Amino acid sequence: MKSCICSPPWEVLLLVAHYLDPKALAISSCVSRSWSISMSSDHLWQPICSAHFPSLCNLRAADPTVPYRRLYAIGYVSVKRRLRSPSKPRLSLDDVVFAIDVQCRDSGIVTIAKPASDLEPDPNGLFRFDMEVCEPPRMAKVLAGVRVMWSVVLKGWQGVFSMMEYKGKGSFVPDVEGWFSSELPAPVCCSGRVGSGLVADLRLGFCEAEDGRGGRVRVGKVGVGVLSVVSWRYVSVDDALRYLQHFLSPSHD
Repeated sequence: MKSCICSPPWEVLLLVAHYLDPKALAISSCVSRSWSISMSSDHLWQPICSAHFPSLCNLRAADPTVPYRRLYAIGYVSVKRRLRSPSKPRLSLDDVVFAIDVQCRDSGIVTIAKPASDLEPDPNGLFRFDMEVCEPPRMAKVLAGVRVMWSVVLKGWQGVFSMMEYKGKGSFVPDVEGWFSSELPAPVCCSGRVGSGLVADLRLGFCEAEDGRGGRVRVGKVGVGVLSVVSWRYVSVDDALRYLQHFLSPSHD
């Protein structure tokens, strides 16, 4: 006598489905077309969507044709994307050169062109670098008409991005004088009306001139970095490189 293998009654399937988690429901829907219809029904996914993503569930009123299973999937993917670690930047410190120029009127105070990879890395992995200045010219303590420029150059002069350009007055005393840029532009993939949340800073370290002449100082160190305007902390090297690659990477026009 042959045995007959029959599909379970739909009432049984639906009863069991109420005890399945979202992953099990999704797997069950792959068994067959009829199982897919049964396991995708709104009365199963509505309480799940409401429990995990209530804000998405409330948007169902805007378009009642969107299945709750679809709303749950959108929310799930969004959460996974937020929790995912960002990819490594395509740009590296080996690819860029820091070009710094500080002038007073028409006289050069300090000019530096330094590969970023030659600089001492920050022990905490922050995008913050200090550069020693050799045999700098001397200057008065207070000068008008100061121009400060910092650019990041892609090796081979394949691209240049201006981090800072300041014109104004500088008070050069045997301490540290610093400037902040205006908020840096958003990456080219974003609207120009959206800020990046980043600013550049440039610091000059001064000491008394060796000839002992009063009112004269010399630049001994230049420091640069990128900070978040939210926390006013320096961002990581990877975060800064991810930002710069939008403007410098050859693959981005």
